[in-house]
Amino acid sequence: MKSLRELYRIGKGPSSSHTMGPQKAAQIYAQRHPEATGFEVTLFGSLAATGKGHMTDAAIIDVLQPLAPVNIVWKPQVRLPFHPNGMLFSVVAPDGTRSDEWTVYSVGGGALSEGPDDTLGHGGTDVYDMHTLADIQHWCEQKGRGYWEYVEKCEDSAIWDYLREVWEVMQAAVEHGLDHEGVLPGPLGLARKAPTYHVKASGYKAHLQSRGMVFAYALAVSEENASGGTIVTAPTCGSCGVLPAVLYHLSRGHLFSEERILHALATAGLIGNIVKHNASISGADVGCQGEVGVACAMASGAACQLFGGSPAQIEYAAEMGLEHHLGMTCDPMCGLVQIPCIERNAFAATRALDSQLYAAFSDGRHRVSFDRVVRVMKQTGHDLPSLYKETSAGGLAVTE
Repeated sequence: MKSLRELYRIGKGPSSSHTMGPQKAAQIYAQRHPEATGFEVTLFGSLAATGKGHMTDAAIIDVLQPLAPVNIVWKPQVRLPFHPNGMLFSVVAPDGTRSDEWTVYSVGGGALSEGPDDTLGHGGTDVYDMHTLADIQHWCEQKGRGYWEYVEKCEDSAIWDYLREVWEVMQAAVEHGLDHEGVLPGPLGLARKAPTYHVKASGYKAHLQSRGMVFAYALAVSEENASGGTIVTAPTCGSCGVLPAVLYHLSRGHLFSEERILHALATAGLIGNIVKHNASISGADVGCQGEVGVACAMASGAACQLFGGSPAQIEYAAEMGLEHHLGMTCDPMCGLVQIPCIERNAFAATRALDSQLYAAFSDGRHRVSFDRVVRVMKQTGHDLPSLYKETSAGGLAVTE
């Protein structure tokens, strides 16, 4: 598995797979061909089907247009074999001939791949020697350590400085979202709700106020993402509101120190990394279960650790966070990361806290392991018809 730096990416919304990934690919291609007189970029499958709503074309043109004219070709009906988010970059000469054709895939969370025989090398080297939560849990229990200590063992010492930056960006996204009012960009005319939820929550009694604040924090980050604000992929842009909402709520409501929050971030990242390595965090590949479901698992495990959960209880919390999102489709209206994405972040944040509480009441022993749920999630996602995987061809995307 790669470093957590490859999971927690700081950047602009609204979509890690449709905006951040294609823009990164365009930057790589631009560096190869600064002398080009023209470019053509063909978008395939899901990337083409919802790319306009996600501003995929704008992300690519912003990079390549300063060098030479860019032609974007949309082929939503063509799915390349490796992944639904395929791109083909070409240099176009004045006589129309094409050269140096490069096929690359945006595989979720802003990451890129060249396919099964990936030689891209931009994801960094493997730093983790274990790839399942069962193996890592066993190590923790044998050594008397926590999951975050396994992260510390595998990563370099600078990881804590990076996670501190991640936490600062997450907090800023919450606070900016709470302070911004108005309508989100795009044809849906969806109004921001976070400021209103925050104000209303303050008027309730403590137990309801707590839940309302979590809603507000998740909405705030998700609305910042939808507006093209700066967020952290956790594990993706579309699910970026879940983990910050839970950690922000717990840091304020229970006065956990920054150090403990960073340890929780490390544990959450480890959980997300395991899914990314063994399955997928791409909505176009496995549906929203790979985005919001994984975010919920990450937040569940982080919260359980903060409240003193054992490695077994943390694994159980993460398992529930993912299991109860199995089968969730990715069918955003108009291809925007707004409906149903934003509300899903809010509900997943509260479900993470429920998973933590349920696991805390247990001894951590249960029948279905986290690793098994990851395998089931991958298979379920591949069994889902393409209608329900970020193509805007089915589900809520076609609801009038």
